Amino acid sequence: MGTVYALFVGIDDYPVPQRGLRGAVNDAEAAAALLGGLADGAFEPAFLRNGEATTDGVTAAVRDHLGAAGPGDTALFWFSGHGTDYEAVLPLHRRTEATGRYQALVCADSPREGGRPLVDKELGGLLDAVAARGAHVAAVLDCCFSGGATRALARTGLTARYAPPAAWWGEPPGERGLTGGAGEPTARHVLLAASRLNQSSYERDFDGVPHGVFTHALLAAVRAAGPGATYRDLLAAAHCSVQTEHADQHPVVFPAEPGGIADRPFLGGAVTRRRGPHLLRHGPHGWEVDCGRVHGLRGGGGAGTEFTVTGPGDAPRVLRARTVHTDRAEVEPVGWEPDRGRVHPVALSALALPPTSVHIEAPDGSAAARAAAGLMGEAIGSAGPGGGPAPLLRLTDDPASAPDHLLRVVVSREGGTGLAAHVLRRDGSPAVPSLRLDRPEDARRVTDCLHHLTRWHQLLTLDNPSSPLRDLVRVEILPWTYDGPWSFDGAGPILPDGTGEVVCRYALSPSGRPQEPWLSIRLHNRSATRTLWCVLLNLTDSHACHTALYPGHFIGPGHTGFALDDRPVALSVPAGRARPGAEVRDWLKLIVAEGELNTVPFHLPPWDPDRPDDRGAGRSGADAVLRLAPPDHGDRDLGEARRQQPGQWATRTIPLRTVIPAGG
Repeated sequence: MGTVYALFVGIDDYPVPQRGLRGAVNDAEAAAALLGGLADGAFEPAFLRNGEATTDGVTAAVRDHLGAAGPGDTALFWFSGHGTDYEAVLPLHRRTEATGRYQALVCADSPREGGRPLVDKELGGLLDAVAARGAHVAAVLDCCFSGGATRALARTGLTARYAPPAAWWGEPPGERGLTGGAGEPTARHVLLAASRLNQSSYERDFDGVPHGVFTHALLAAVRAAGPGATYRDLLAAAHCSVQTEHADQHPVVFPAEPGGIADRPFLGGAVTRRRGPHLLRHGPHGWEVDCGRVHGLRGGGGAGTEFTVTGPGDAPRVLRARTVHTDRAEVEPVGWEPDRGRVHPVALSALALPPTSVHIEAPDGSAAARAAAGLMGEAIGSAGPGGGPAPLLRLTDDPASAPDHLLRVVVSREGGTGLAAHVLRRDGSPAVPSLRLDRPEDARRVTDCLHHLTRWHQLLTLDNPSSPLRDLVRVEILPWTYDGPWSFDGAGPILPDGTGEVVCRYALSPSGRPQEPWLSIRLHNRSATRTLWCVLLNLTDSHACHTALYPGHFIGPGHTGFALDDRPVALSVPAGRARPGAEVRDWLKLIVAEGELNTVPFHLPPWDPDRPDDRGAGRSGADAVLRLAPPDHGDRDLGEARRQQPGQWATRTIPLRTVIPAGG
């Protein structure tokens, strides 16, 4: 292992009129004592306390002491003291600073006339220059506005680490990172900050010893986590402790992209491959997962949403969501008790599916139409388990305000005296041909249709936008030729047009007859290290879904899977619709996971009003939940297979349109 070069800065003594602190020097010394014992190799600490920590002194120590770190070494900058923010001076900075203000560290001489603060991007440039020499660089800032880069009085016992700006502070020096130009380098260091860039951070006494709330929480997380914990893991654990102390202080990690520097072990090491994209932690409201509505979950009550945490060789451990908030979900462990001193990586393993809003209309106002609309309301209200409401359908009187998938059922006369239900999409286009609606059994059949359309729409829109697997597998669609034996013509992939669809047109075969397009569909695993399980769904405009193209298989790092075992995929317009100008649509939906999934929930036959199998399709309460479970292989002749959990998963959808040219 290399050497850990660490610079610890703690400032309690600020000149009047700045409010002095009591725990900043304690922070620096406690951090050095703990981290010195964790370093696998040599540990080279340097300290700047109180008056030693001038702006020029901190700058020089970063350049000289941390600058001694090279390839294989770690450079750590730890600052505890006041922070501040003030209005950006240069027009360029007012544009490039998201808040229009600088965030900065207040050094020992910053409040004195002629002194200046250490602006966050100036510090970032200094740290990135160290990283450019090959060292792993990390910064911990326990001061207000530290998420951009600062401690004040909030309640008894809590003091904020904030210093108001001085009138003479102006333009910061032109260090790298302040240019704002197109060539500005991305950050090469990882930052653990005590608060967001618009928040204060606080200190108080812990067992009679003053410390920063964030430093105390972070050091406790380091002690509890042990070796191998990542910056993201430690931040998540510290976040909950800080929130217990003060709800308005939110620690952050930057950059936060999954699979990046935030997922490296604390003080260096290779990027850790987490078993889940989200983290379970114990906060002021109990157990919670950092996944919420912003990540695609249904808000409010969390019924149907589950997470799974699995350690090597362990049985899966389940968490059920109780309440889903914007950025987190309050959860309840099922049959186990997590360690409160640790964070646990988890993956979303069961998804509560959103219902479809249904609006029933009888525009002609006749008694017969109103009675038929009433039959529809009764059928939907009794189509669920035990004769209760349908779990996937929700009646609405105001279609314009329906926030999710909407289907309109318009009741009108059709032909002679019979009534028909016209099932329309939100835009008024027909979803299926009209259905008879004269008797209660007709209303149940229309309800079955609504359930079928809802299940198809849920598969089409299934997504996990926060997954780190999202872009690891590329779907390539390439053309084939028709002359001679099957052969790929060597052309590049077919790219989507301006509408985002991949358009494939009929052409003339060598015999002069219209020939459906032939394609090669390939799934390329772009990861250098991960073997990923993939399945390719084909959702059709007849509201069917199947996995015949690629039923599900593991694809190794850098390898490619082929639809239909590398035979051509023929796209065709059904015979009953084949005519010049006709077109059909398909949606190819790729699902990528770390472990094999049960594909049964992904199969759906075409909607057929005469098919008896679909009757009552929505009467099971399980229809409202999609469980991303492994297949049950327990009946194999060679014994029970290991049930590998899916872990992380992601989706991608490619719309296809097959067209018979109008002149064809």
